[in-house]
Amino acid sequence: MSKENFIKGAAILSVAGLLVKILGAVYRIPLTNLIGTEGIGYYQPAYNIYNLLLVVSLSGFPTAIAKMVSEKRALNNYEGAYQVYKVSRWSLLLVGLISSLFVLIFARDLVTFQGYPGSYYSMLALVPALFAVPLLSAYRGFFMGTQNMVPIALSQILEQIFRVAVGLYLAYVLMEKGLEEAAAGATFGASAGGVAALILIYSIFLLSGKKIKKEIARSDSNKTEPVKDIIKKLLYIAVPITIGASIAPLMGIMDQNIVSNRLTAIGYDSVQIADLFGEISGIAQTLINFPQVFSTAVAMSLVPAITEAFTKKQINRLNETANAGVKMSLIIGLPCGIGLFMLAEPIIALLYESIGPEKHASSGALLEILAIGVIFLTLVQAFTSILQSINKQFNPVKNLAIGLVVKVILSYILIGIPSINIKGAAISTTVAYLFVAILNWRDINKTKIKINLISVSSRTLLSSAVMAVVVWVSFMFLKMAFGSRNLATLGSIAIAAAVYIVCLFVTGAITEEDLELIPKGEKLKKFVRK
Repeated sequence: MSKENFIKGAAILSVAGLLVKILGAVYRIPLTNLIGTEGIGYYQPAYNIYNLLLVVSLSGFPTAIAKMVSEKRALNNYEGAYQVYKVSRWSLLLVGLISSLFVLIFARDLVTFQGYPGSYYSMLALVPALFAVPLLSAYRGFFMGTQNMVPIALSQILEQIFRVAVGLYLAYVLMEKGLEEAAAGATFGASAGGVAALILIYSIFLLSGKKIKKEIARSDSNKTEPVKDIIKKLLYIAVPITIGASIAPLMGIMDQNIVSNRLTAIGYDSVQIADLFGEISGIAQTLINFPQVFSTAVAMSLVPAITEAFTKKQINRLNETANAGVKMSLIIGLPCGIGLFMLAEPIIALLYESIGPEKHASSGALLEILAIGVIFLTLVQAFTSILQSINKQFNPVKNLAIGLVVKVILSYILIGIPSINIKGAAISTTVAYLFVAILNWRDINKTKIKINLISVSSRTLLSSAVMAVVVWVSFMFLKMAFGSRNLATLGSIAIAAAVYIVCLFVTGAITEEDLELIPKGEKLKKFVRK
């Protein structure tokens, strides 16, 4: 069943994403403690440019491949599905070659234009990743289209293991040469991870060769197309998705540019600017990325599941799967946003002890603002995947473009106000995501899919409200009992998580039907009943 595959796919990618983010936290926390917010200020600008260039290979094409493979498999055209993979693999090889050469040649110009010349070595360190990751995404797109999320999950985990191990080791070794070199060592971890993941997923693909050939041999509906027609269809799907996905990293790049210019205008020097940018991008934004592990997994699993129902014109299943996806997104986004908002400064103090109380407070203020945006961002991701799956790829692009305009205008105005300064970047991001979520929801409800936000959110919202009270009460009580803010933070998070899960079942936010769709759901259902 489409909805069952969606839930299982989301579960697999969520577990993998959780491991990846845990490794990422293990990476970012000691890295920040090692090179400080100034060093992160050299590390992050290169990463933002890298993310923008990588969007082409990691967003539009994998989604397009998954969609086309899913469509052809739904029609028992397995040979056609395999042909889509082969054409896309060669296309992405070309994309990787062009993007890596572009950065290799223009690295210094790119970072100087952004106002962060200290990021030059970090930019060069990412060149191998720009070549390897596009090929990696071709395989991930194929497996996603077959609704086999295990190879994707394994490659994500291995990629992060290499990124963490190599990045931390090189940052430590190069620290004696300077912060710029140490930041470059950290960024090279991404290149090592990309190559390792490519080797793994290619090996899995080779092992799947017999199964693919058997599927093709058994089908009597096989049909191939001219290569130019496949490329045209891939581009038709991928280009608008890529443009839409480019807006988020473009926000980051424009943010760092506006931050540099506007903070300079109100009297900050280059070191102070790198330091402040390190706070928002290296600390606050890193913690905000954690909930996206789960919401991204939900969004990725929605594409093939909804595409299948849409292709077969199963309207009831289409609505059921779409609403399930939005509900899952809110079950993730609401508690994460509320929890990060309420415990912003204590969480930062727990994880980044070495940066000191002053930066705990300033970074905590940024995290409080961005935490609200988590809720809107999870909805944006789910709504975008739904629209992409029903051939409405241009709608999210248009809405994200509007969000970008809102973001740029607010950032320019707010960052230039001395009393607000870097907080303006966080405020504008949150407001922009709110605008995009509303616009996407409006566009979905103009189609055959109807998302009732009150129905899918009310019980989750009630559970989150109870959790919020528990967070506040337990943190104050544990702080007095133990005399340690760190212990109080850990304890209140554990208690609040347990209470929230119980509330989800008590309020009916998660039903027995939902549990049946989760792997091992029957056993979990019996446990919940007890």
